[in-house]
This record gives sequence, C-alpha cells and structure tokens, in this order.
Amino acid sequence: MTLGEAETDDQGQSARPQSLMFSFLGIYVLGRGVAVYSGSVIDVFARLGLSEEAVRSTLTRMAKRGLLARHRRGRKTYFGLTAYAAEVLEDGRRRVWETGAVNRDWDGTWTLVGFSLPDSRRSTRHDLRSQLVWAGFGPLLGGMWIAPGAKDVSAMVAALGLHDHVTVLAARALKPTESADLVGRAFDTEQIAGRYRAFLDRWDTPRPLPSLPDDLARQLLLHTDWLQLVRQDPHLPAEHLPPDWPAIRAEQVFRSLARAYEGPARRLSGQFLDELTI
Repeated sequence: MTLGEAETDDQGQSARPQSLMFSFLGIYVLGRGVAVYSGSVIDVFARLGLSEEAVRSTLTRMAKRGLLARHRRGRKTYFGLTAYAAEVLEDGRRRVWETGAVNRDWDGTWTLVGFSLPDSRRSTRHDLRSQLVWAGFGPLLGGMWIAPGAKDVSAMVAALGLHDHVTVLAARALKPTESADLVGRAFDTEQIAGRYRAFLDRWDTPRPLPSLPDDLARQLLLHTDWLQLVRQDPHLPAEHLPPDWPAIRAEQVFRSLARAYEGPARRLSGQFLDELTI
C-alpha cells in the first residue's frame, strides 16, 4: 500500500486534513515509538486554521481504516501508528528523501503492464488504472501502460485478483521507437511541469506564506505540498526532459526550506505535543 492509496477516502477524493496529518505523523511520530495526545494534535493543527472537529474526524477516520491505534492514559486518548501506517509513511519518506524528484539514474529499461478486462469488471479496471498512476505508469496504447525502470506490481495485481488478466514485461525501446517518444506519448509532461511551477510560485519567494503564524505551520504545509507532488510524478528520465525541468529547482527549494524550518518547528512542537511512549 502506498501513501497515495492510503490518503484516498471512500469516494476517491484526497482529503486535505488527512494529507496534512500524514505529513505531521511522518515528521513527528514515525520511528519514534510514541503516541500523541489528540488534544495536542488539535492545538498544532489550529495553527493551520483547521477546526477541532476536522482534526478529531480525521483521527477517527484514520483509526477506523487501521492507520492509527488508540492508547489511553487516564481520560486522555493518544494516537500511535499501526504497522500498516508505518509502512505507508516509510514509503512517503523514501519518495521524498531517497527517490527524489529528478531521475538521473535511469538504466534505459521500461516496465510494461498490459491488461484486458471485460465491462463487467469496469470498477476493477478503474482501480487498476488508478494504482498504476500512483506507481508511476502512463498509458501508451489501449491496455498497455509503461513506467521507466523496474517496477514491482505483483502486490497490486494480487490485491485486485488480476493474475489471469495482466501481463508484466521488462523492455527496451528499439528502432524506430525512441524512448523520448515514449515519454511524450504516455505522459503529460506539461501537466507535470505545471504542478512544479505552481509549487515554485508558492514557495520560491524570500518569505513564503507570511500569513501563517510560524515555521511549524509552514513546515507541515511545505511537506504536504511536496509529497503531493512527488507521489504524482512518474519520475521520468531526466535525459528525456527539458534542461530547465522545473522539478530540479523545486527540489532545491523544498530541501532548503525543510532544513530552515526544522529547528524552529521542532522547538515549537515540543511546546505543544503531549507524547506517550509505547
């Protein structure tokens, strides 16, 4: 399960409070062996203008979905990560800090996924396409989707019960086909670039989001915006993208601001967060 799938609610819409909650949990809970008091989480999120009702609803919904576990001490309820949530958040951490936004190490291979499903399985076909997008695939021809590099889709196929309907291959482009042509045909590079430009418009300024009260609020929003970007990015080979590809500058801005906000945000969070060792 990926972060993109875990962030999607039952109606298939990404909920902003939940996206912010994933950022908060990834920064302040993942790998620390703690649970956080719901009241202190509400205090943190109030700095972003989220109501107590919205935060409590998000925590409850995530607990129902097996992402959070409740822990009680006296009259207080603390929320900690389940193993499932830790896996989801670790996937997000790798995308942000290890995979990054710029693919400079492509080995020239593609993963191809071909499928054919009857109309009676339209819903499953939609689920497969959605999960392929999250995994970095783009539609090439009819039921054939491609992604740069080696992609393991076995868990996705198994979860959807599609072993008999899906073919997965590793391939290289051969003449007259060029990899650059595949990038242009299967992926909307202008749309991807537009998302990075929007990020830069918001964050690549001397004082980003001055209306927010402090660097804790800016840190959570920055990480949320960036993770939304990288999990929608198919990580296309840099050699087949324009030299001024905006993801390059956007990643520099993200990393610089993340470092700048880290210290002040940690100090502020220490004033708000009530933690329970678990």
